Amino acid sequence: MSFRFIEDHRDAYPVRLMCAVLGVSAAGYYAWRERPVNARATTNAALLAAIRQVHQDSGGRYGSPRVHAALRVQGRGASRGRIERLMHRHGIRAIMASPRRVRTTDSRHGLPIAPNLIERHFAAAAPNRIWLADITYIP
Repeated sequence: MSFRFIEDHRDAYPVRLMCAVLGVSAAGYYAWRERPVNARATTNAALLAAIRQVHQDSGGRYGSPRVHAALRVQGRGASRGRIERLMHRHGIRAIMASPRRVRTTDSRHGLPIAPNLIERHFAAAAPNRIWLADITYIP
């Protein structure tokens, strides 16, 4: 992670200074830079491109189970867990429908509102003086 940071900012700051600040050796950084990309990273990059293509073809609706099934149909052998990890790491998510909630009260309206005559004084002086009701269930 430190080496990637140094690589990204080497135009702005000297490499040796960043290595000293981050506590890594400059020789280690240059060795990391010359090291070839490993086979796993190469296959992950190819698999990620295929995942993005399947996800785009589905209109963003496919999650990891369907992406995995589509890739198996294409002949790409990868486990569902690996596909899940790659999708999660790169922020690829399925479009989910919003939950359907019942709205019982709409307070944002311009209709007349009945006056509050009891103003939270619920103790009545005698029976049959104060009547209350909840009609929020009526559409």
